[in-house]
Amino acid sequence: MTRAATARRLATGAAYSGGSVGLVGAALYALLREEARAARRKVEARTSKDGPPSGDGIYGRGRGKPLVFTVLGDSSAVGLGVERATETPGVLIAAALTELAERPVRLVRLAVSGAVSRALDGQVDKALTEQPDVALIMIGANDVTSRARPAASVRHLADAVRRLSAAGCEVVVGTCPDLGTIRPIAQPLRTFARKWSRDMAAAQTIAVVEAGGRTVSLGSVLGPAFASDRSMFSVDEFHPSAVGYAQAAAVLLPSVADAVGVWPATADRGLRPVRRGTVRPVAQAAAKAASRTGTEVQATEVRGSGTGPRGPWALLRRRRPTELLSPEQMEESAEATVVG
Repeated sequence: MTRAATARRLATGAAYSGGSVGLVGAALYALLREEARAARRKVEARTSKDGPPSGDGIYGRGRGKPLVFTVLGDSSAVGLGVERATETPGVLIAAALTELAERPVRLVRLAVSGAVSRALDGQVDKALTEQPDVALIMIGANDVTSRARPAASVRHLADAVRRLSAAGCEVVVGTCPDLGTIRPIAQPLRTFARKWSRDMAAAQTIAVVEAGGRTVSLGSVLGPAFASDRSMFSVDEFHPSAVGYAQAAAVLLPSVADAVGVWPATADRGLRPVRRGTVRPVAQAAAKAASRTGTEVQATEVRGSGTGPRGPWALLRRRRPTELLSPEQMEESAEATVVG
């Protein structure tokens, strides 16, 4: 079965075998389960129990009404693995967004370490009270490592996007990262983890686009470099380091800024023009994006085609990651007023 077909089945809740574990035999399944437990013990032993400060507050200066930016999801959205708020993806994006928008940005971080997709319902409840203009959701890794039912995980994410969109909030989802880059995960589990996480990312993309949001493939963030460069990971070798989070934020920022209409057209100048095949049925677009880090997928229309039997159409776009200020530069240039 192709990744596009698998992703469509997951996104629609059709019966699914659960990542092919049932096909590899009882002995190998037992080995995979033991490897998963060993990896989890190793990561938990090295992971700080306290996440970094939230960084909630108003960034930037000016008298304009602040854009409200909410961050939902799991430990990757929290920034677990770093010590300072200025190193977390939410603060990095908020500080850059205020420069692009030329108006203040109010950051509200609602993400919780360890969260799985079903926890998004409560996070969205809180987000809606803030009347957000744009929301970033980073979720999926814990669903894969806990072997949650993929179709259920995707359904929870779609519901979250639908509720936020209905309230007038733009939604950007950083899809499930490639867990095949995680060092504590041994073979053969690492190979299966890569497949499961990419299938999850593709299914998330279909669900999010059809619910009214857009996705950005986090994949391995830097492709092979992320897998081979220890500086991209924090001490637990599972969560990103400050450098890793900065790279993720640089990939996500263009889509967040574009969602609220402040990403300059000149920033994408020099990129290859849209070619035949860039607009595809959403399931095919999702499958391609899952293995191409930094690819944005959003709904589009194709004149005279309608939705057709393969679902709606989607636009794939590779934006150029922007350079973000370092935490030290940001501390000097950005003024934050903590919300009480």
